[in-house]
Amino acid sequence: MRSPRILLASTSRPRPVLANFAPPAAALLALLALALLLWPPTASAQLPSGAGAQQSPPAPTPQQAPPAPADQPLPQAAGAQPSLPAFATQRPLTSEEVVEKIMAQERTEVGLLRQYSPLVETYIQYLRPDKQLGAAPAGDKYYLGRAELSKGVELEPLDRDQGIKHKLIGSWGEFFNSEFLPRGFLQMIYLDVNSFDRSHYRLEYVRREFLGEVRCLVFDVDPVSRKDKGRFVGRIWVEDQDFHIVRFDGAYGGSSLTSNYFNFDSWRANVGKNLWLPSFIYSEEGSVRDKRSVNIGYKAFRAQTRLWGYNLGHARQQQELSKVLIESSAGVRDQSENQNDYSPLQAERSWDHQAEDNVTDRLERLGLLAPYGEVDKVLETVVNNLEVTNDLDIQPEVRCRVLMTSTLESFTLGHSIVLSRGLIDVLPDEASLAAILAHELGHIVLGHRIDSQYAFFSRLRFDDKDTFKHFDFARTPDEEEAARQKGMELLKNSPYKDKAASAQLFLDAARSRAKEIPNLISPHLGDSVSAGWTAASARPAPADKSSASDKPATPPEEKPAANAIVALPLGGRVKVDPWNDQLRMLKSKPVGTVAEGENTPFQITPFMFYLTRLVENAPASPAPGTEAATQMDAPPKPQIRQEELPGLPRPDPPQKP
Repeated sequence: MRSPRILLASTSRPRPVLANFAPPAAALLALLALALLLWPPTASAQLPSGAGAQQSPPAPTPQQAPPAPADQPLPQAAGAQPSLPAFATQRPLTSEEVVEKIMAQERTEVGLLRQYSPLVETYIQYLRPDKQLGAAPAGDKYYLGRAELSKGVELEPLDRDQGIKHKLIGSWGEFFNSEFLPRGFLQMIYLDVNSFDRSHYRLEYVRREFLGEVRCLVFDVDPVSRKDKGRFVGRIWVEDQDFHIVRFDGAYGGSSLTSNYFNFDSWRANVGKNLWLPSFIYSEEGSVRDKRSVNIGYKAFRAQTRLWGYNLGHARQQQELSKVLIESSAGVRDQSENQNDYSPLQAERSWDHQAEDNVTDRLERLGLLAPYGEVDKVLETVVNNLEVTNDLDIQPEVRCRVLMTSTLESFTLGHSIVLSRGLIDVLPDEASLAAILAHELGHIVLGHRIDSQYAFFSRLRFDDKDTFKHFDFARTPDEEEAARQKGMELLKNSPYKDKAASAQLFLDAARSRAKEIPNLISPHLGDSVSAGWTAASARPAPADKSSASDKPATPPEEKPAANAIVALPLGGRVKVDPWNDQLRMLKSKPVGTVAEGENTPFQITPFMFYLTRLVENAPASPAPGTEAATQMDAPPKPQIRQEELPGLPRPDPPQKP
């Protein structure tokens, strides 16, 4: 490539131009003398910048990039073009500048979170040694409340009795006789509330890594002074576009005999442009294999904290109102063909339906009930299978909804069947799901009604903290027994009749672990799944003894293998959007053979998010559940894919009569 000197010289040499005039000799000598006088400044102007010239060199091309500065910037994406001068594109950031941006962004994040009041659920399991599993639950604790981040790390409990708050916290004093506070887990949404800056922390670049679809810069973080109590020590993952911390893993340093900080892994989700909000925290402390901890009576534990409901309010209702106002300008007429009055029975059903809608709407606004979506469609498909094969025509139609909590419970609200997210998470297969839904469908078939007082809107005007005082949908023992019998009858005629063994194993496992995980199976609003339920009667009866000579005897039931999956760990199926509370089925790959030590029913396990960015102006995607709704127009058949509910072979699809 030609140097700047040659390029300049080719445009300013005077000699070829002067030679064309052929002047006399005297004049030629005079011109030569004049040229000699002018030559030094001309030559000086042609010197390159490296030779002391004052003029800047031309902008480098992509093939001629300037050398990197002494302070190297962080690694750029593979195939990226070399940086141009500031007037063309922004120069690459240095390591020092990146660290400053990360710290400034985190301080902004702390201030931004003060405007939100999400729901916070913390579930803790103590662990004990187990020969087969390595570690098994040995007690648990549960807390549900609403964060008041505008006041710092404060929680407002959602309990039946205000006294429960103090009783619950007091019973948690099992860590060196100190309090085990729920707000201590909420604090883990922050890396450092007040002092995440260069004067208190050192950051050391480690590598570049993908968390799902998000490329991150990984740094190790240490406090400048190890003597400072409560400073974060660990590792952070920073997305490389706006420098938000999307994950941090470590602990707060400076524990003492009166206060302890636990190891934790805190995740944030992208819910909007330049908006990453805390969504999940996994905590773990101690080991059942640590003899020193066992000798002093220290209980190892695992815990998970979930946050959701950042955008609670009336957004959906406001959008619907806007649509109504737009339509009203064009005029809207009643589309019904016939004007029919309500009979007394129809009026009774309509009144109950109003009570049902009032309760579900109130629970959804509180953030306790997920908006209608994809997971509800999956549940309704299984209910449809039960209805079709039992020749049921239920009016109004049966709907399914999902409670947002981790506790294992189910109940009915009129013609709405409600299952908790935690219950769906741990179900091993579709047959087990069908057994739960058949029991609740039994309540509907038998006409077990919702309290009609909820049809009065005045019954729903109460503070959020009093929710569980006003709502209780548990059934009487007589109603539960009748629904159990009816549920077994529905299963006998369903495509799941030959798969009841797995459902029975699940129910047996829930009952056998009732003393180990009492808070997980204790319902907030409905009935516990282990309260006398059974699916055994749905299986074909063994051959009669009198016909034993004619037919082969039914082989005795075998005990399940040690690695048989009778229930899944928590968080095994459903993914929660912390912003709008939408639920989606997890899309995970098959895990292959499961070892005995990996079989952890009803237990807390670490969680690994597949992070994604919220893309603006993306092609409109179908609304949640649209695909499932389209499939339901076809002849009904089980819609839960094998990878979503692994287990027994799929039943034959029932056909409508």
